[in-house]
Amino acid sequence: MKNLVILISGRGSNMEAIVRACANEAWPARIAAVIANRPDAAGLAFAASHGIATGVVDHRQYPDRASFDTALAQAIDNHAPDLVVLAGFMRVLTEGFVQRYSGRMLNIHPSLLPSFPGLKTHEKAIEAGCRVHGATVHFVTPTLDHGPIVMQSAVPVRTGDDAAALAARVLATEHVIYPRAVRWFVEGRLALDGERVTLTPPEAQWLFVDEASVEENAKTGAQAVKAGASTHAGEGA
Repeated sequence: MKNLVILISGRGSNMEAIVRACANEAWPARIAAVIANRPDAAGLAFAASHGIATGVVDHRQYPDRASFDTALAQAIDNHAPDLVVLAGFMRVLTEGFVQRYSGRMLNIHPSLLPSFPGLKTHEKAIEAGCRVHGATVHFVTPTLDHGPIVMQSAVPVRTGDDAAALAARVLATEHVIYPRAVRWFVEGRLALDGERVTLTPPEAQWLFVDEASVEENAKTGAQAVKAGASTHAGEGA
């Protein structure tokens, strides 16, 4: 039985997807805690309603990034995590914090890494004339939005798309690939080989959403965006 600690800053729609998948699919795991860096993070109410311990480490109460990370690590370690899951956590973490959870911290980023690290990924993809765009689940390393890739999803970029429409389409796929990647970790199927991730037994580590299904998938994402969930790991997804 693996202990998972999920970090959020806002609604935490990816956190919700993971919580539901863990329960519905009977993972050999428990969501030990959901911790936010903002006391008004809406996802805390969802977690509490599902019987999950919650906590707040308000970054505004600390004089610098290092002291905040120290307090956050203490709050996380109180739950003896096997895996730390970043699900819309709006803080850049220090190298020491990342190294503390090396090989056992996952993030999801709304682009096909290594393309478009950082913020405003959907705007960047449209401006660059991309024909496909997507999301990436990866192990966290000290370099922002970088690390061994576990799984990716890809969706079409349509003529006339704005950032919101593209964001909704991508977010719907995030809710599929992130729980799947976390489950693989829980089941002991992931192994790190330098910058590469191997999955045993092998299966597709990608999700392509074709034109026939993209509209239906986008509906869920659109609802989440309208409810205030951002699609960037640093913006509260």
